[in-house]
Amino acid sequence: MTNTTDAKVQLLLDREDISQVLYRYATAIDTRDWELLASCFTEDLEADFRSFGGREVVKGRDTWMKAITSTIQGLDATQHLTANHVHTVDGDSATLVAYLQALHRLDTARSDPEYTVGGYYTCEMVRGDDAKWRMRRYALAVTWHRGNRDILRQAQRRLTK
Repeated sequence: MTNTTDAKVQLLLDREDISQVLYRYATAIDTRDWELLASCFTEDLEADFRSFGGREVVKGRDTWMKAITSTIQGLDATQHLTANHVHTVDGDSATLVAYLQALHRLDTARSDPEYTVGGYYTCEMVRGDDAKWRMRRYALAVTWHRGNRDILRQAQRRLTK
């Protein structure tokens, strides 16, 4: 292969590896595999979920893991679907923008048991010394939602009982 072909093949491999991080992220949340979820992030992760009701950008993987599990564990089911992955790769750093649709379900909800969010993730990724891609920073931009948002609060309360 020529150098140009090698570079194109490497770009395709990087794009697939980068998308796999987001697929593992979604799978980890939906299967409650917290070890797998943590492996998707760098230690110095920044998570910006202000469009979803977060008050500030959360800094640090461990802090974010506590925040995300404090709601997700209280739900009966979730399903995170991503699509339309658009990659920008520059050496060992990359940006991935991907559409999202996330269903949240709480069977014991006082009314509608579902809350669905649509929007997109913007993920800044880095390739580590181990050659694995991880999210260094990611943000959720909510563009629509439907259903009973209160189930998120009910799920958190369910865990504190």
